[in-house]
Amino acid sequence: MRIKSAVSRRSILKGAGAGAAAVAFPTVLVPRKTRAAVQITVRDPGGPFEKAFGEGLYKPFNEKYKGQCEVVGVAGKHEPTSQVKAMVDTKTYTWDAALLSMAAHDALPGYLEPLELKGTAYDEIKAEYKTPTFSGNDVYCAVIGYRTDKVKKPPKSWTDFWNVKDFPGRRSLRKYPFDTIEEALMADGVPTNKVYPCDFDRAFKSLDKIKKDVAIWWDQGAQASQMLKTNEVDMLPCWNGRIQAVIDEGAPVAMEWNQNIAGVEGWTILKGTPRADWVRKFIAFAAEPKTQAGWVAHLTYGPTNPNAFKFIKPERAKLVGTFPEYQEKALLIDNAFWGKEKDKAIDQFNAWMLKG
Repeated sequence: MRIKSAVSRRSILKGAGAGAAAVAFPTVLVPRKTRAAVQITVRDPGGPFEKAFGEGLYKPFNEKYKGQCEVVGVAGKHEPTSQVKAMVDTKTYTWDAALLSMAAHDALPGYLEPLELKGTAYDEIKAEYKTPTFSGNDVYCAVIGYRTDKVKKPPKSWTDFWNVKDFPGRRSLRKYPFDTIEEALMADGVPTNKVYPCDFDRAFKSLDKIKKDVAIWWDQGAQASQMLKTNEVDMLPCWNGRIQAVIDEGAPVAMEWNQNIAGVEGWTILKGTPRADWVRKFIAFAAEPKTQAGWVAHLTYGPTNPNAFKFIKPERAKLVGTFPEYQEKALLIDNAFWGKEKDKAIDQFNAWMLKG
């Protein structure tokens, strides 16, 4: 588990050892480091979020509330609903708050605290990106990423991606029904405004057409971006922030925004945490436009507060999913649908993967 904090595990151990020495040898003066009165721990996805949130969110919050409260970011596994339930049920709070997808949030009724943030920057967040227990923080988009040195005729749609004859190249798809089902339906000609409710039978028939041409099925964003970077595959769907990180590292990679699949992640408070009031201050701070612009400087997911664009450079704004031109091309994930159909879809998808 990766922990991001100004106070490292090693420094804590050193401090403990120094304290013991001071007791044994009282003439030795050991300076004591001032620590915050309260520490809150928040779950984030890790990876590229580590630097982005570390520099653009956690650090400025800790500076603002120095001596009062310190936020520590902890990387958690994808869609950690079972972990949240276990912590709340046992009242053992490894996390006080969690950045969750809207779908994960919807799967946790009764496990999250009301935010009660009226009168803060939470009010500025677009209505489709928030609920009484969810403060939208970033919009991520599944797009087509491809190697510009290998793909001479880039796919401009999911239909093109499925067309291996006219758009040749080594392909990868996500080993999970989320996004993959929507991509399969759009590849089969379903317009974005007709994707939901998803016709699973049609989606799997569409997937049948490309299954033999999928060289690798990925299940982690880091794996997908690494495959593009090292030229293990020529094209794949992945989240725009992951692909942009590869581009920023100098790899010959580009992305196609048409028919991007947009989802939102937001801050939530675990029900019953004794530090809920401080978490509310943190979430209100995270909703502020300057704060969101701060982490966008390191990560190209879209801010949910439209006022953040006042503080983002124009060239940077064109790289994020909430840029108006990309929003017009997007399919916004229907989280209510997935909340009802997730388990069924996973079972059906896993069974389909096992078929020859």
